[in-house]
Amino acid sequence: MLVDSHCHLDFPDFAEDLDGIVSRARAAGIGRMVTISTRVRQLNQLLAIAERYDDVYCSVGTHPHNADEEDGISPDELIALTQHPRVVALGEAGLDYFYDDGSPEAQARGFRAHIAAARATGLPLVIHTREADADCSRILEEEAAKGSFRAVLHCYTGGRELALKAVSLGLYIGFTGILTFKKSDALRALAAELPSDRILVETDSPYLAPGKFRGKRNEPAYVVEVAKVLAETRGVSLEEISRQTTENFFRLFSKVEA
Repeated sequence: MLVDSHCHLDFPDFAEDLDGIVSRARAAGIGRMVTISTRVRQLNQLLAIAERYDDVYCSVGTHPHNADEEDGISPDELIALTQHPRVVALGEAGLDYFYDDGSPEAQARGFRAHIAAARATGLPLVIHTREADADCSRILEEEAAKGSFRAVLHCYTGGRELALKAVSLGLYIGFTGILTFKKSDALRALAAELPSDRILVETDSPYLAPGKFRGKRNEPAYVVEVAKVLAETRGVSLEEISRQTTENFFRLFSKVEA
């Protein structure tokens, strides 16, 4: 079994084909999918999907691109929303300096609020970080000093230093189809180096289709292609990567039924 630890089944790209998407994932051996929140105020849309399919769960959170739109959402509000049985994580939240969507100040406030909620609930935080390694590392260190929390740096494209810092804090690193791209040699080198108990696979679909499907809409079934390249990169079998990343998933996303 494999798990797609990060997809966006509520996005319009999937609206007309959701049953097909889930059916193809199941046929490919994808045992669980987590559809990730980008706006707290749209949680009901994710809950409708997670309640419709037994093998789909969701998170609740504010993507950094939407940080100004949802600025001021408190840890207490996030904590309350995690009481729903299908909500198994916080986020995605974090820092994204690649685009100008979401001011850095609002992003940082939201990031810290989500960390506080993760710390209070024991649920994992799905972290989005892009072109913000230094600030992300600083916030992680400052917040870890206040008390431990669980998290994954999803769709990792940052530097080696941030990844090793995250692992040293007990966090996880998630890899997407970017790992399969021809120009991702540095990312593959990092993936080969990380501890086996700290890695996850994901699609971030409908975006970032693996090389085999480049240019097409991504979907959870394609996480198999990410796992294949991760296995090759680490010099192990697909079966071993499937076992290890699935174990890691259930350890981190402990509210998901095994």
